[in-house]
Amino acid sequence: MATPRSSEKRRAAVPPRAGRCVIAGRPNVGKSTLLNALLGQKLSIVASKPGTTRSVLLGVLDTNVEGCRTQIAFLDTPGLEAPRSVLGRVLVEEAQGALEQGDLLLLLVDATSVVRKQGLPTEDERILALAKTLGKPIVLGLNKVDKVKDKRQMLPALEKVAASHAWAAIVPLSALRGVGLEGLVAEIRTLLPEGLLYEEDVLTDRPERFFVAERVREAVLAHTREEVPHGVAVQVDEWVDEGSLLRIGVTIIVARDSHKGILIGARGSMLKQIGQDARLAIEELLEKKVFLRTFVKVMAGWTEDAEKVRRLTREGDLP
Repeated sequence: MATPRSSEKRRAAVPPRAGRCVIAGRPNVGKSTLLNALLGQKLSIVASKPGTTRSVLLGVLDTNVEGCRTQIAFLDTPGLEAPRSVLGRVLVEEAQGALEQGDLLLLLVDATSVVRKQGLPTEDERILALAKTLGKPIVLGLNKVDKVKDKRQMLPALEKVAASHAWAAIVPLSALRGVGLEGLVAEIRTLLPEGLLYEEDVLTDRPERFFVAERVREAVLAHTREEVPHGVAVQVDEWVDEGSLLRIGVTIIVARDSHKGILIGARGSMLKQIGQDARLAIEELLEKKVFLRTFVKVMAGWTEDAEKVRRLTREGDLP
């Protein structure tokens, strides 16, 4: 029988592991919700509207798995779907490019769709076919299992899915409820190379301005409908730190004149509400008092101009 001391020595001898895991899947399958749940804090904005995630976002989980240090650099990606605009095409290109950056891929699918289909839906099969070409381990994450009403249908669905590919692992989970996350991290660890990637306390490679712009866009998404959210981008053009107060100026860019009117609202009521919600979210993010100035600008047709799309979706500052 091993003594506690010898057990500790064995655990200490286990080398750390680290690697990059790309979270891929269709829009609204819960990729950003999962990233936030894994990190234990809100890094990526979340909304029910397709196209919410517009760029690849790094979130580093530095944790211990059974006493062994583990670093997983998760890459949250835009949803993979057939693009309907230049904006959509650029987002798909972003996601596809990210697939090549990972040591492994986490294909996230909606468990309710899998149960209903009794197998992978066609859209998920297309993503799997693309992922297979990279020759990397693929973990299947069955998200939203809490929404599966008849749990008896899960087993036959899982059996069919398991037969469709030599998965590195299949993990049922609920990102929203925090179910299955420890098991997911444990499975991913076994697929990572030895070593470490980052110093301690590294969470992301994005600057604060990027997250400020995203919080403003999230507020816009929460208050607008139909085509308006798809034509909105946010840029930070003022950042003055006065010690006890941070003054931030942002430009909300829209694709049409009519969208500008909707965002401003009657006597500026809509813009005021968006600004209030965004300011509170930014203060929570930065843990500092913020004065937020918002300005709406029309950049006609920017969602159909690839160069403008890349510039407006990847940066938080105006050029």
